[in-house]
Amino acid sequence: MQAVSKGVWLCIFSQSLFGIMYLFSAWMLPLNGTDVFVLRMIGSLFAILVILLPIMGLSGLKTFIRNELGSSWKRWLTFLMGSALAGSQFWLFMWAPVNGEGVNVAVGYFLFPLVMAFGGYLWFKERLTLLQKMALFLAALGVAHELWTTQTFSWTSLWVCLGYPPYYLSRRAMKTPALQGLTLDIIFISIPCFIYLAFQPNVTDLLVSDSRYWLFVPLLGLISAVSVTANLKSGLLLPVSLFSMMSYLEPSLLFLFAIWFLHTPVNESAYLTYFFIWSGLLLLMLNSLYHWRFSTRRTLHTKTV
Repeated sequence: MQAVSKGVWLCIFSQSLFGIMYLFSAWMLPLNGTDVFVLRMIGSLFAILVILLPIMGLSGLKTFIRNELGSSWKRWLTFLMGSALAGSQFWLFMWAPVNGEGVNVAVGYFLFPLVMAFGGYLWFKERLTLLQKMALFLAALGVAHELWTTQTFSWTSLWVCLGYPPYYLSRRAMKTPALQGLTLDIIFISIPCFIYLAFQPNVTDLLVSDSRYWLFVPLLGLISAVSVTANLKSGLLLPVSLFSMMSYLEPSLLFLFAIWFLHTPVNESAYLTYFFIWSGLLLLMLNSLYHWRFSTRRTLHTKTV
């Protein structure tokens, strides 16, 4: 139980850091969202090499590359495509808040676990519970309502909820360890970021001339690395059902921060869309809570027997 309690606090801590990181693009103006994304990736690279590499060791990363990727071009191609998907999500996360898409990206993160449940059903033939089926139906109603009232649906919401599942599902199919996979992702994503920065003298001039960025850039990289590390650690300590239920804290914070701090406007008709989506999420949370309590009781019963 002590491990579960530690996992809960680590999960809350990591999700809160993700929410704070969402505000960095606004704090780092006049840099644009792409500039902040590039600086985040470069800062994350150095922070991850300092924080994560000592945990798993360079030999662990080499072993993963040799044993899991090896000389198979198909596995390398699948991995690199996943890295590209992750990079596009990291870019959107920093671009959206300063381009009026803060709320829509948060909605995409709300829809993400619902799409993951459906993706698991299609890809891995995982059975859906009644609550999961009802949750997917409510989410579909929310999307349908948005399409009916506005004749459109935000591309940023779709990119999050449809772009992330292939990344996670492909990593699961390859049985990629989270720590090694993330480190390689950051390394690969950082390569075009260094190239981008080399051709943006205005950005480097601004970084040198404005002392704010001397604090913001290292802090952004540190928060990014610490939040990911804490999230990975909490995922190891918590039961899967409880961890997935607590992961809804991040999109909730993103949504609230986008409204409170970024002052992103929301149409009144959109609240009915959110009602359907949030109702579906509530059912998913109840489903996760049920499975967590069931597994906990079964474990206790086994111990007493």
